[in-house]
Amino acid sequence: MVVDDHRLHAEALASALKLRGHRVLAAAAPAAGAADLVISRAPEVCLLGTATPAEPGMFEPVVRIKRERPQIAVVVLGPVPSPRGIAAAFAAGASGYVRHDERIEGVERAITKARAGEAAVAPQLLQGAFGELLNPSDQADDEGQRLLRLLTPREAEVLVRIAEGEDTRLIAAGMGIAPSTARTHVQRVLMKLGVGSRLEAAALAARTGLLDRASRRRG
Repeated sequence: MVVDDHRLHAEALASALKLRGHRVLAAAAPAAGAADLVISRAPEVCLLGTATPAEPGMFEPVVRIKRERPQIAVVVLGPVPSPRGIAAAFAAGASGYVRHDERIEGVERAITKARAGEAAVAPQLLQGAFGELLNPSDQADDEGQRLLRLLTPREAEVLVRIAEGEDTRLIAAGMGIAPSTARTHVQRVLMKLGVGSRLEAAALAARTGLLDRASRRRG
């Protein structure tokens, strides 16, 4: 089961897993109630997306899932993690942590390990986490913040809508603009982010934390 607040990412990952022979119970993007959904469907493994792994309370759904359905292995999907984010995920009861932009082979390995009761986290993530703990940088390079500064408020809203799976027509209707204007905004977002497709834009935004920042700006 794949649960992520950004529908486009959830559906893309679910489709990729199905093509590789996995049975996916559901691909969902609940605004709230992720734990209820997972508990009711009771999958063997749940891939649970999060945008800000270090935010207080972010892993409460994991805590509840493990409390009510301890047999479900929860693998967190998140952006570039901090040591605190990885630690918080495992402390909540997660079986693994996988980056949003991980190749499908890496996601499959995480699923296999989680199903076997092993910790599913890539060695390079652990190495990076330990490296940051041992040699903390005074000023981390915030790629998400840098990218957000490239976008106008309207373009940031368009990016959020792209990640939610809206097409040009829905973007235009939701923002009260002409489809041609919405199409121009989409093209400018792709150009400024240096990507060639909407799916790439959504993945980059999730990986760098840009999507979470854009969502807060939109709100």
